[in-house]
Amino acid sequence: MKRILFALCSLLLLFTSGFNDVQAKSKEEWQDSGEIVWNVPSERKLIAITFDDGPHPLYTPLIMDVLKKHHAKATFFVIGKHAERYPELLQRGIEDGHEIGNHTYEHVGMQGISDDLFLQQLEKTEQAIIAATGIRPVFFRSVGGYYDDRLITLAADEGYRTIIWSWHQDSRDWKRPGVANIINNVAPGSHPGDIVLFHDAGGNRSETVKALDKILDQLEKEGFEFVTVSELLLHSGYEGIPSELIGL
Repeated sequence: MKRILFALCSLLLLFTSGFNDVQAKSKEEWQDSGEIVWNVPSERKLIAITFDDGPHPLYTPLIMDVLKKHHAKATFFVIGKHAERYPELLQRGIEDGHEIGNHTYEHVGMQGISDDLFLQQLEKTEQAIIAATGIRPVFFRSVGGYYDDRLITLAADEGYRTIIWSWHQDSRDWKRPGVANIINNVAPGSHPGDIVLFHDAGGNRSETVKALDKILDQLEKEGFEFVTVSELLLHSGYEGIPSELIGL
């Protein structure tokens, strides 16, 4: 009897393991499908600068000032409740040529979140962005960059493409490691088609403001241009980018 039970348990484990392997897409499969983007191939020296967790009444305007100084465009993945509180900052972002993405309404954890709560987080943030800018967002970034097949499919069904960031381009500014460390986390490893992660809220972002200025200055001298995610995808041949997001 013990041998029979052992054999049955082994078969069950084998079946469930194989089932999960079939169901879960690899990073390469998601990247190839275009439903998740970490970075894109680019013959031009283009980089997409992105910011999470804002807008913030102090740091977001300072960051936008630095971007304007360097003629740089960026993508801001905003938290819905902050967007509702500071709609004028979203408006300024659009006026300055930036774009706005969806980063959930309350920055809730993604792992194990129910379908209903996930969709509520998307919808409430979407409505806040539309109310502030008149433009429906089409890019989503999950909290912490977490993703699984279920969440990506839910987001895609709502018309969102999920944007993560190039894994070697996490500024780690949320740790407040010092200006020099933020610069070293980004500038030396920059490549055409990278998507860089910064934060404009969620704590004291004075280091981010200072580091951003120096990073953009250094990369400008190396011939890089700083574009929105939409522009990066457009120049890289991705399809389905709404014309109002790229100024066409």
